[in-house]
Amino acid sequence: MKLRKIVKLTNNSNKNQLQLKKRALYYLGKRDYSRVELGRKILVYSESLELNKADLELVLDELEEKNWLSDERFSEQFVLSKKRKFGTRKIAYELKLRGVSESIITRVLRDIKDDEFLLAKKIWERKFNQIPITIDEKAKQIRFLQSRGIEVAIIHQILSGKSPELI
Repeated sequence: MKLRKIVKLTNNSNKNQLQLKKRALYYLGKRDYSRVELGRKILVYSESLELNKADLELVLDELEEKNWLSDERFSEQFVLSKKRKFGTRKIAYELKLRGVSESIITRVLRDIKDDEFLLAKKIWERKFNQIPITIDEKAKQIRFLQSRGIEVAIIHQILSGKSPELI
């Protein structure tokens, strides 16, 4: 009799894991997620299915094994979508918040490091497009560019009107 209960619990757990996997695939079908981000998103659902953290991790591991869940791919897509609007510091911060490892962040941001000045200049041109005359204007432009995650050295290059080759 105890054996039947154990078998039923195992079968029920497998069904619940399958439902959790379906929910995760539904989210992944809409866009890429980092492992941590997807784990947070389906955690409440896994608790409603009475699954523990280990079951959740098993589902995430399986998704990674089948390459349906990839922090690398998520990071590349994230950088592509954000590089026109934000600097590398802001993008790196956002990726850390989403649970991406430091090594992946470094690798992905290395690709846009060479274009960082040009990307930052385009961000600045869309908003201001003229060198500040007063101290207040300069402070305003510096604050704006810093809030976009652009490094201070690049901000000073842009506001001084110098190109990166001259420095």
